[in-house]
Amino acid sequence: MFVETNINKHKNPMLQLQSHHIVDLYCWVDNNLPKSLKTTKAGRPPVLSSSELITILLWNTLVVQQKTIKDLYDWVSMYHHRDFPKLPKYNAFIDHCHRVTPLCLQLLEQLLCDQEPIRFLDSTMVPVCKTVRANSHKVAKSIAAFGKNHQGWHYGFKLHASVNKQRQLCGIVLTPANFHDAQAMRWILNEHADIAVGDGGYTARVMQEIIWKSYGTIVVSPPHPKQKTKLLAGWQRLLLRMRPKVEAVFDILKEHLQLVTSFPRSIKGYLFHYVRIILAYQLIALAKT
Repeated sequence: MFVETNINKHKNPMLQLQSHHIVDLYCWVDNNLPKSLKTTKAGRPPVLSSSELITILLWNTLVVQQKTIKDLYDWVSMYHHRDFPKLPKYNAFIDHCHRVTPLCLQLLEQLLCDQEPIRFLDSTMVPVCKTVRANSHKVAKSIAAFGKNHQGWHYGFKLHASVNKQRQLCGIVLTPANFHDAQAMRWILNEHADIAVGDGGYTARVMQEIIWKSYGTIVVSPPHPKQKTKLLAGWQRLLLRMRPKVEAVFDILKEHLQLVTSFPRSIKGYLFHYVRIILAYQLIALAKT
């Protein structure tokens, strides 16, 4: 596996990667993609294979973090024309990016640490535009929504995630911004999760009972401020102190890997952007262990 054999000893893989590691990344992608989905079955074959395109997308996110597909296309044309001498035209490149989104999702599913017994839960707002422009925003109008957290109102989506103590993703789901955190536990937990640690948004008693009956998972969250009697075991206090690990994951995704964007011009464009960023983050997180 690429992340285990090449960059697991580096403290910061985004800074330590060398140009020749792109070959290792391509080999890992090509080996892990289903053979039946690497190429199209009908029509003219693409200039780039799916493995090559996914390698370009991941390599760009790992080393330079371009915000738009246009910047990414110009970057690979200028700096990696020897690695990929047969780049398609820009419009064909965009179409191919959208076609490989399901393949990126499959790779991400393979990399999720979905058998971790202890997980830390949280959510973060992923706006699609500034709040003052929400009424005129049309690209994601059918699925985006208004949501509020301690930072105020946002318009767009909400990313729910569960991570382990190494800050590796165990489960993720993207919802409209008005979706309640507790309702998302059914997608970011599974039968392998013994303990889930979250903030006050996961204190809903009914949902905790549903998760216990479905997965046998104990949900640990801080006592409600209005509780007169607050009992907290030592192991619960220790786990709650470790909960900021998931907030650190969101900080990397949003502040360093450019997860939040308003550039896509279609819902498929938003999904493609989010998937490639989250997949690249998981590679980085696995490489650090």
